[in-house]
Amino acid sequence: MTELLVVFVAGLLLIAAATLFGPKLGVAAPLIMVALGVAASFLPIFDEFVFDPEWILQGLLPPLLYSSAVSMPAMNFRREFGAISGLSVALVVASSLVLGVFFMLVLPDLGFAWGVALGAIISPTDAVATSIVKQTSVSKRVVAILDGESLLNDATALVLLRTAIVATAASFSFWGAVGTFAYSVVVAVAIGAVVGVLNLAVRKRVTDSTVNTVISFTVPFLASIPAELLGASGLVAAVVAGLITGIRAPKVLSPRNRLSDSQNWRTVELVLEGIVFLTMGLQIHEIVLSVERDHAGVAPALLIALGALLITVLVRAGYVAPLLGVLAARRRRYERMHGRISGLREKISTDTGRQAAVERFNRAGRPASPRDLERLSTRVTRGLADIEYFLRAPLGWREGTAVVWAGMRGAVTVAAAQTLPDDTPMRSVLVLIAFAVAAFSLLLQGGTIGALLRAISPDVDPDAVDEQMQAEHRRILELIRDTAKDVIEPEVSEDAPRRERFEAAKRHKIAVLEAQRSALLDARDNGLFDADVLEDALDDLDAAQIAIELRGKDRY
Repeated sequence: MTELLVVFVAGLLLIAAATLFGPKLGVAAPLIMVALGVAASFLPIFDEFVFDPEWILQGLLPPLLYSSAVSMPAMNFRREFGAISGLSVALVVASSLVLGVFFMLVLPDLGFAWGVALGAIISPTDAVATSIVKQTSVSKRVVAILDGESLLNDATALVLLRTAIVATAASFSFWGAVGTFAYSVVVAVAIGAVVGVLNLAVRKRVTDSTVNTVISFTVPFLASIPAELLGASGLVAAVVAGLITGIRAPKVLSPRNRLSDSQNWRTVELVLEGIVFLTMGLQIHEIVLSVERDHAGVAPALLIALGALLITVLVRAGYVAPLLGVLAARRRRYERMHGRISGLREKISTDTGRQAAVERFNRAGRPASPRDLERLSTRVTRGLADIEYFLRAPLGWREGTAVVWAGMRGAVTVAAAQTLPDDTPMRSVLVLIAFAVAAFSLLLQGGTIGALLRAISPDVDPDAVDEQMQAEHRRILELIRDTAKDVIEPEVSEDAPRRERFEAAKRHKIAVLEAQRSALLDARDNGLFDADVLEDALDDLDAAQIAIELRGKDRY
């Protein structure tokens, strides 16, 4: 027991040290933790170290993906969903098939089905590994695409892995595989949505912030476990629950509860990510020894891993290049539409324009109601904001290079490799190849992504960027001021007791903050402001409301 406690405490200290000193050394913290894990694996205490991969797939990844989904800006996810879905499904399938052919050729005794199984293990990018990218100067659109891809592609890879394993028994059916995938995703989305809604409904009534946060820790498992029991993707269920929580929490939960959630979940993320990378390093030593005992040596496996990593990068580049062409064509179409949509918004903002819209509805045989006009105005506003978003931040070859090189492998590859059945041909070699691909990916891609982005990034005028951000802040402040004017201040007699006047003023200030928050959330849903700037403004409102609520009742 004492040894276990010492290991646990040492692990936490190593995670903290790597996170603290990594940036100062110019090395990503995950790389340091993997190296520390490898070094620790030579200690006698870890001679018999065995880590159940299900702890990663079902114990660590659901909360990590849930937390990432909660913090991901919903409007960016919606805007980039086309690119995200393609990278999460089509690219994973294509990579798995190409890698299946490669492994079949370099490991003749393996067979195509087992090759595809290993390809499915290696194909998905990792949400934990791509956290390295957020420490660089990459554009926000690239971050949104990578975040969304790493949230969803695990399900594709794991379903494909199961399908490939079934195919080795000669009972494979293409349409059966498609049906399995559809079932896995649809059921997971349904369960995640229900859990996400019920989670907020329950936590809305829990005023104690500590208890509220404790309940939030159960949400990813309440979504993932039932999904897994029903044969669906637990990871997708956790992601959907997280997306719904992230979108609706500012409207449902109190500022204190959200602040508690944010602080505690950041700590949980740090610890869980650290555990993933430390255990990855700890296991490499034993896997290498296993391959040396059972096969000719590790050198051929490492060469195959390098070849596999090169193929994943080439296939990814081959997919991203035409994707950029499609996005460029869409941008040109949006440029042509921009003037027309802007004119439509100006028209429906006037009485004459609204009357013309009513007449158009009437000519279509459908009487227009104020709600119809409101929905039309919302669609136009949101559509115009989306167009301006794509026009303002185009994706060129630099961003495409970042998307390609930032597609790193990590925890999912490591864990999924160890779920291969015991009767898998050359199992220890396949596991080592998967581990080596993940390690090489973190080392080569994670270790060079910062320098690469600095080398290809265009010169940026910091004054222009600062002016743009200041303009965004001014627009938000203007919205906040205008909203405050619409909240009527209660009339309280000057002769009223001091406490009554204090409480009335307090209620008014909170009402103003709630109205301002509602206006900012409507702006968020419509995509009117930069997601990060808007998040800062919402945080400021939360801090102001918490300060007012905690203020002593004997003061004014």
